[in-house]
Parts: sequence; structure tokens; C-alpha cells
Amino acid sequence: MSDGEAASVFDGVGQMLGELEALYKDVHRHPELSMQEERTASIVTERLGTAGFEVTSGVGKTGVVGLLRNGDGPTVMLRADMDALPVQEQTGLDYASEIEGVMHACGHDMHVAWLAGAAARLAAARDQWQGTLLAIFQPAEETAAGAQAMIDDGLFDRFPKPDVILGQHVMPAPAGSIGTRSGVITSAADSFEIRMFGRGAHGSMPEASIDPVVMAAATVLRLQTIVSREVAAAQSAVVTIGALQAGTKENVIPDEAVIKLNVRTFDEGVRTHVLDAIKRIVEAEAQASGAPKPPEITPLDRYQLVRNDPAAAARVRTAFQKHFGDDRVVDIPPISASEDFGSFGSEWHASSVFWTVGGTDPDAYRKARETGRLSELPTNHNPRFAPVLHPTLETGVETLLAAACAWLVAGR
Repeated sequence: MSDGEAASVFDGVGQMLGELEALYKDVHRHPELSMQEERTASIVTERLGTAGFEVTSGVGKTGVVGLLRNGDGPTVMLRADMDALPVQEQTGLDYASEIEGVMHACGHDMHVAWLAGAAARLAAARDQWQGTLLAIFQPAEETAAGAQAMIDDGLFDRFPKPDVILGQHVMPAPAGSIGTRSGVITSAADSFEIRMFGRGAHGSMPEASIDPVVMAAATVLRLQTIVSREVAAAQSAVVTIGALQAGTKENVIPDEAVIKLNVRTFDEGVRTHVLDAIKRIVEAEAQASGAPKPPEITPLDRYQLVRNDPAAAARVRTAFQKHFGDDRVVDIPPISASEDFGSFGSEWHASSVFWTVGGTDPDAYRKARETGRLSELPTNHNPRFAPVLHPTLETGVETLLAAACAWLVAGR
């Protein structure tokens, strides 16, 4: 098939934008937390079925898999995540969340609309490509549970192994821009709950206590030295204390304190060192305080590194440049955010590529950059995060199409 023929895969995107905008707003109004994406799953199940896919729902509890066989050729997997966050929306949009305390603050609603649109276009243009398409709508990315849940539910046994796995994420970059890179693109993440034990007493008699508040406070301060004093300047890591909880009353020294922390790393050696250092510091501070028993360190979740296969990433980048032009495709550094997308490729032993699509109003982004106020723009997980609808919506559909066609259309 010629490049001219391949272009027709994109021809209907403009005509479907109104429908996709309505879908996006509907999903945004009705966000669902991880492993509760029943309504969203039912919507995409219906849409995939209408487009002609073989649809399997309930994969990994709420995941949906659409399978479209279209002759001999490569198998391409496109993935979107569906879950929202326990965040109270503050965007002021007329299509803001109707669910108290729950919001699509990370953009997964946009991901759903993107993949729904790309799947529909590829189904409608079956005469322009050959191969097999897997459209996967994944639950529970925010808890690092969804990809693994689908894998554990027989994803690899029930569906064809893909030649390439493709995914993307909306980010606070100029809308219409596309960020790519080879190799590691998102960090590994490890989260823990640390319970430190003391001995409670009256606030007026601290000598009768082993104060877990002081113990935890000293631990928090010492943990901050891991990155500044144990990680080389040429490497990188982030150690964030997200919660420190202890006590109920100002004149009561409690029995225990709880620390919750998150670690981001880009190298397995650095990760191992940082995690070992956390254990060393926590246990040493407890011992130095005379704690009655060792602290409990409980893992909460883990995201592995997402690595883009170099050859596949170059192929995707070329497809983007061909379709969008060089000026809209930019090289990006590794992102400190994390994703469970990498589980599919690493456990299926298939090449995978992940990229970003900008969702911030370009004028707002330019002004913020010129005034040194980029950090003030709402990021993912912020209650004010809201991608501009256009050109974010059409860009994300077309990136999926361009990347898929790099395998499904001969000569691309």
C-alpha cells in the first residue's frame, strides 16, 4: 500500500471529533476509581463491538480487550488506561466531575477517547492495512495493579502476542506537541508504609515515654540525605515523604507513628541502593531511640521502569515526523512519573513504545515559560488539571494511528 493510501486512515478523524468530544466529557463527568471502572468499561465495550471488534470484557476485573483480525500481518497492541483519582475537582469546567471527591486528574479520560477514536478509524479503514489489532482498555493504572491484573487473568494466553505494544500519556506540555525518546522514559516507583513503635505517656512526663513522634521526625530528616549524600550527581532519584501520622491529642505521647513514602529511580542499581538505605536509616533511628521493637516496613505498590525499544521507538518517531512534521515532535528527557504500561512488554517479551502528548494551552504554556512560571501550570494529579480539548483530542487519535500504521501498513 502506498503512503497516499495510508493517509486515508486519518481522513475521518475530523468528522468524528464532535462525537469523541462528547465521549470525553461524559467520561470526565463520571470518573471511576481503580478497579471500579464498570461504567467506562461498558461504554468502550459497546463502542468496540459496534466497530466490529471481538470484545472480551472483565479481563483483570474491569479491563476490556478488543480484537480485530484483518488478514496476514503484524499484531499491534494499543493501550489506554481508564481509572480516575480520589481528588476533588477544582477546574470550574461545565463538564466537571459529578462524583464527589473523584476526578480524572491524570487525563485517563482523554486516553479513553483517544483509543476509542483510533480503534474506530482503523476498523472503518480495514482496506488500508493488514494484520491484527489489539485495543486494550486497562483498569487501575493509578494503583499499579491494572496491567498485572490483566496479565494474571490470562491476557497472554487468551490473545495473540503483539509484535509491538504502543501507549501514550497526556502531559502538561503545549497541546499538539509530541514527546518521544529511546530507552527509559518513565521512572521506577516504590511506595512504602513505615510503622515506628514507641511507648506512650502523658505529655507532661516525656521521660516515661519512647516518643515515636520524635523518632519519626528524625527519620524523615535523615531520609532526605539519601539523595543529597548517597546518590551521585550524574544519577538521579527522588525520595518523597507523603504522610507522617501520629497521635490524637496535644498532651498525649502516642505509642506509634506512621510514615508513608515514595521513591522514584531510573536505574536498577540506584534503586537497590536507595531502598537499602531507607531500611538502614529507619531501623537505625528506631534503635537509637530505644524503640521496643523494630519498625514494620510494608510495600504499598511498585511500578517498574518503562523502557522504549530503540528500534521500535525510532520507527514510531519517523512515523510521527512524517505525519505531523519535525516541529511538533520533540525529544524529551526521562519522566519522573511512573507507569505500569511497561509490564505488558517486559512480561510478554515484546517491543514496546510509550510517548507523551501535550495537553496545555500553547499560549498559556508560552507565557508561563517566558515569565519563569511553568511550575505554576496545573500538572497531572492537580485538582485544576484539565487538558484543552483541541488540538489535544485529535493529536492523540492521530499519534495512535500513525504509530499503528508504522507496522500495519506496508511500506510505512
